[in-house]
Amino acid sequence: MTLPIVAYGDPVLRKKTKEIDSDYPNFAGLLENMFETMYGARGIGLAAPQVGLPIRLFIVDATPFEDDDDLSEAEREYCSTFKKVFINAKILEEEGDEWAFNEGCLSIPDINEDVFRQPQITMEYLDENFGKHTETFDGIVARIIQHEYDHIEGVLFTDKLSPLKKRLIKGKLANISKGKIDVSYRMRFPNAKKKR
Repeated sequence: MTLPIVAYGDPVLRKKTKEIDSDYPNFAGLLENMFETMYGARGIGLAAPQVGLPIRLFIVDATPFEDDDDLSEAEREYCSTFKKVFINAKILEEEGDEWAFNEGCLSIPDINEDVFRQPQITMEYLDENFGKHTETFDGIVARIIQHEYDHIEGVLFTDKLSPLKKRLIKGKLANISKGKIDVSYRMRFPNAKKKR
């Protein structure tokens, strides 16, 4: 089932999320719905707060980058099979010189900006079977993970922009929260005027 994606301005996107365990109600169904929602919106990552749930869960599917000519052959190959579930994730270390990449977000449609992030992260997380892992990720995959990880920390990519960039997109963000935007997927807008 496709879930509505929560739009910019909804308080759930700013909440500190809670850890979950294997007793979480209908977890398999939630995961299935999140993947269906992400693919329906043509996304490469989706965090639980984006579907209204303040829990430490996100999913990533980097396979669309396997055809990206701007990436090295090794990175394209890595992306071609990269599909993971991250539960109760915690970034242990971020390393390397920050680099810019144009990011967007399903909760903030039609806004894309360059965001600086470090190229390598080491993370502790549980997989979909609640098995524990400590793993290092780099390149575009690390960036996607960092973006989704920010969501479970109540941070949006727009928070990382310069004050000038933030001022320039302020009107667009206000319109998104009011539902004054055309999107091809289901969304929930926090400040949309109710139709009588």
